[in-house]
Amino acid sequence: MKDVFKPNGLGIKRIFKATYCSYLGFKAAFIEEAAFRQELLLSIILLPISFWLATSVLHWALLVSTLLIILIVELLNSAIEALTDRVSTERHVLSGRAKDMGSAAVTLSLMILTIVWGASLYLKLFQ
Repeated sequence: MKDVFKPNGLGIKRIFKATYCSYLGFKAAFIEEAAFRQELLLSIILLPISFWLATSVLHWALLVSTLLIILIVELLNSAIEALTDRVSTERHVLSGRAKDMGSAAVTLSLMILTIVWGASLYLKLFQ
């Protein structure tokens, strides 16, 4: 098979490069995005509470997964906003739509957290 040039390398070198790129993404989100910092703070606050709230390891994994989902969706939303602004900062219906849809995705992820954590809290307090 013909060798293909891979700008990020191959094998273990690619894993290290991808890890470094992820670090840069987390760093940029933390520095540039207030919403990411707020959701990260929420996750840091709720993580210790998850140990008290969970009734099993699987339940704990579900609670923590909702925190990760919020951070993932916020990172994707921030990427959409950055790319949209990179293309043009002028107001355009499609740019606005892309940003609004990213925001809606964040809202849905927060709704998932509210449902799962709310149901868990209800079960913990009233059963």
